[in-house]
Amino acid sequence: MSADSTPEPGIPDPAQTGPSRRGKGRRRKPQGRSRKALLVTAWTAAGVVVLGGVGAGYVYFKLNGNLTSVDIDQALGNDRPTKIDNGSENILVLGSDTRAGKNRKLGGGTDDGSARSDTAMIVHVYEGHKKADVVSIPRDTLVDRPQCTDTKGTAHPAASGVMFNEAYSTGGAACAVKTVESISGIRMDHYLEVDFEGFQKLVDDLGGVQVSTTRAIADPQSHLHLKAGTHTLDGQQALGLVRTRHGVGDGSDLGRIQLQQAFVKALMDQVKHVGVFSNPKKLYDLGDTATKSVTTDSDLGSVDSLIDFANGLKGISSSHMKMVTMPVRYDPADPNRVLLEKSKAQLVWNALKNDKPIPRSATEGTATGEAKGVVNAQ
Repeated sequence: MSADSTPEPGIPDPAQTGPSRRGKGRRRKPQGRSRKALLVTAWTAAGVVVLGGVGAGYVYFKLNGNLTSVDIDQALGNDRPTKIDNGSENILVLGSDTRAGKNRKLGGGTDDGSARSDTAMIVHVYEGHKKADVVSIPRDTLVDRPQCTDTKGTAHPAASGVMFNEAYSTGGAACAVKTVESISGIRMDHYLEVDFEGFQKLVDDLGGVQVSTTRAIADPQSHLHLKAGTHTLDGQQALGLVRTRHGVGDGSDLGRIQLQQAFVKALMDQVKHVGVFSNPKKLYDLGDTATKSVTTDSDLGSVDSLIDFANGLKGISSSHMKMVTMPVRYDPADPNRVLLEKSKAQLVWNALKNDKPIPRSATEGTATGEAKGVVNAQ
C-alpha cells in the first residue's frame, strides 16, 4: 500500500478510552470438490485496519473487539530459527478454507469441522520497508511436517511426504508456522489469516477490484465466467478468480497461484486509488470488515498494534513488490502433487535471510502453472 494514500491514524489514546482488548505437467485428475484457495495480503489486511482511525472511542473498542489472535510464540517455544535482526520482517499470510458458518455457501463442499491453508505466502519486507518480496507456497507440495504443538497445547507427531496444507488442518496456525520455518529455516515474525467470507466482503466494501484479462476464463467449479477485457470484479467474482484452477493455464494449483499473485497487486492498487479516506462510512465499513476477517499472532492482536504494523508498510506499493512461487517440480509419481526443488529453494531462503533480492536463477526451469499474464492489474 502506498504511503501517498495512507493518512496518519486518528485512534484515540487508550488511556482516555479504557484498556484495549487483544483480542510442466498437466492435472490428470480434476479434484471436483477439493479445497479451494483464497488470497489476502499483509498490506491489505493490516493496511485497511488503519481505516479504524476515524475518531470515536466506540469505534476503537468495536474494532478491537472484532479481532481474533493466537499466541504462536507460546505454542512453538524456543525451538525455532533465530530471529534475524537486520531491519527486515517476515510475515506468513494464510488463506483458510474453513466451511464453517457462511463460508460453507461461499466455498462449497461440506462442513466437516476442518480447514486447510490452501493459500500460503511468505511476505518478506526489506529493511527500510520500501519494497517486499512474496513467496507463494503451493498447497500441493509434499513436505516433511515437523512435530508441533498447537495453541491448545496438543502435540502432533511428525509426518513425512504429506501435503503442505495439512499442517494447518492438523495443528492450526502454530503447526503451519512451524512447517514453514522448517522448510525455509527462516523465523516468521508475524502471522495473518483470512477466510472466504471476509475476503469476499472486503472486496465488496472496496467497491470491487479492477483487472484485465487477456483471454476468456470459464470455470463452472468456481462459478467464474469472464470474457477477455477489463472487469471490475465484485467479491463473488474475485473469490472465483483466486479459487479457479481449471479455467485457465494447465489446471494446476501453480496456475491458480499466478492468478492470485496478479489479483493481489490489483487489490493493493484499488486500496490506494479508491478514495476511502474522504468517506467516513466507507472507512468504518472497511475497518469493521478487516478486523472481523483476520486472525493474527498475539503481537498484532489489537487495533493500535495493527496500526503501528501498517504504518511500517505503507511505503510499499505494488510496483515495489516482487512475487514468486517457491521452486518446485511436478511429482513424477502423481501429477496432482509437486516436490520442492531444494537447491533452487535454498537460493530463495538465502536471499531472504540476507535481505537481498531473490535471484532469477532461483525460479528458472522450475514448474509453472502456465497462467502468467492472463490476469493483470489495471
